Amino acid sequence: MHKVNWNFKNSLLEPKKISEFSKKYKISYVMSTVLLNRGIETEEQVRGYISKSLEFVNNPKMLPDIEAAAERIIEAIKKKEKIMIYGDYDVDGVTSTSLLYSFLKDNGADVEFFIPDRIKDGYGLNILAVNRISKRGTKLLITVDCGISSFGEVELAKAQKMDVIITDHHTCKEKIPQALAVVDPKRPDSQYPFNALAGVGVAFKLVLAVAMNMGLNTRECFDKYVEFAAIGTVADVVSLQGENRVIVHKGIQSMAKSNNYGIKSLLKVCGAYEKELNSTTVAFMISPRLNAAGRMGSADLAVNLLLSRSEEEAYGLAVKLDETNKQRQKIELEILRETVKMIENDTNKDNKKVIVLAKEGWHHGVIGIVASRIVEMYYKPCILIAQEGNIGKGSGRSVSGMNLFDALTECEDLLTQYGGHDQAAGLTLNMDNFDAFVTKINKYAQQNIKTELVKTLDIDCSVPGGFISLQSAKQLKWLEPVGMDNEKPVFAVKGVKVVNASVMGADGKHLRVRVDISGNVVDAVGFGFGEYAKYLVPDRMIDIAFNLDVNNFMNNEKVQLIIKDIKSTKR
Repeated sequence: MHKVNWNFKNSLLEPKKISEFSKKYKISYVMSTVLLNRGIETEEQVRGYISKSLEFVNNPKMLPDIEAAAERIIEAIKKKEKIMIYGDYDVDGVTSTSLLYSFLKDNGADVEFFIPDRIKDGYGLNILAVNRISKRGTKLLITVDCGISSFGEVELAKAQKMDVIITDHHTCKEKIPQALAVVDPKRPDSQYPFNALAGVGVAFKLVLAVAMNMGLNTRECFDKYVEFAAIGTVADVVSLQGENRVIVHKGIQSMAKSNNYGIKSLLKVCGAYEKELNSTTVAFMISPRLNAAGRMGSADLAVNLLLSRSEEEAYGLAVKLDETNKQRQKIELEILRETVKMIENDTNKDNKKVIVLAKEGWHHGVIGIVASRIVEMYYKPCILIAQEGNIGKGSGRSVSGMNLFDALTECEDLLTQYGGHDQAAGLTLNMDNFDAFVTKINKYAQQNIKTELVKTLDIDCSVPGGFISLQSAKQLKWLEPVGMDNEKPVFAVKGVKVVNASVMGADGKHLRVRVDISGNVVDAVGFGFGEYAKYLVPDRMIDIAFNLDVNNFMNNEKVQLIIKDIKSTKR
């Protein structure tokens, strides 16, 4: 069994504090522990978390430069100037583009959109695209989910008589581009009270600010476009606390009765139509299919789906996206196998803090997902680079303990381009600098990672056997929407007796086990835990960490444990 440190988050809480919280808000002791673990402490925080009310959505006018951006857009609408929305090819960018385009089109704007090709154009604004956009007679260029690092491209656009509005949510450098407006909650001078908006959240705020200045009904505007904002927010794995929690909650409610042909068709293709929707549906069924378009080809396919004007057109595009996603999964598996082989064949792998690999022919649209899988397997930061001649385009994922954006900043003299977050980033480099880059980023990791990188599993608390019930599993649903900073609670039970265990799935990679918890026999499944089956002989005593879930089979509901880790019980 693999080494995983169990971090009991409730160990930092005073039992008296939990009891007082439970009594004050009439919430069970376990649920009070879960909320306190997530930093939900004050009366206002509790009220906001539970109510998910619109009163906890911040005024968009608090964002930097948003007033100037809104007024310039209104001017462009009135003068019938051509507006170009420049998006990103991931789900955040696709939903940002679709949201802003829909709003502007609905309000009479002359608007088009452009999303760069991941392979040909790369991330963000690029000079060739700016030239093409200028030749189309564009007077106003608006970026969504990109642009905060596009200094030269903004100057080029201005030289070609275009005004530029940047909307982004990525980390800023000390200087920002000299655009007409730069709307980014992460700007150093930003007074906005919440800096965890996704790119689509910033675009949504811009739409609301324009609506306010145009005298439109902002509540109707919010309700009309919030489903786009919810999808992009979940997909971009930003914090699901604060106003993001409200946006996602309201957006999922809207999706359940959506009039958008694209969203309805996507739900049908996913097998989720007319079923209970939650953030997990968005994260694991809707997002991968929308993402597949930009990863494997043109993200225009996903935008056109969301902008579809007929059910027939939308369903055809949804089927095409589903097929594209299956192709993506196949290529991903091939690259994963190659990557693992390269790592295991490296005799010096144990001395490297960061896994950096490059290969000709790797699909640039898939390597980011593979990097995530490698991080899960080896628990080291990983950067995979798709080599095309002497140019390498890479995607990286990190672990707690190393800020990947800071690491790349340290190596920027060796990079052509880079950007991203602390845990995920992209880069471009000349392959002549590859070896120097590997050396430098490992040196940075050596100096900045002070302790051994061992995977840590955050556990909310240990629970008594009596807590594990269908009623408890159902009560946990009010924690929705779950995601970053509001993860599904992980609980632990020690001294559990194995009843029986077996592998499941075509490749035997998954585990099915029945356990006896103080006389209560419960089913549990462990995805990716198939190798454990041979150790889990009847009557063996184990400790398990798990999510509490409801298994609904043939309309028969039962409590089920989703295993997160297993340890041998210490005697």
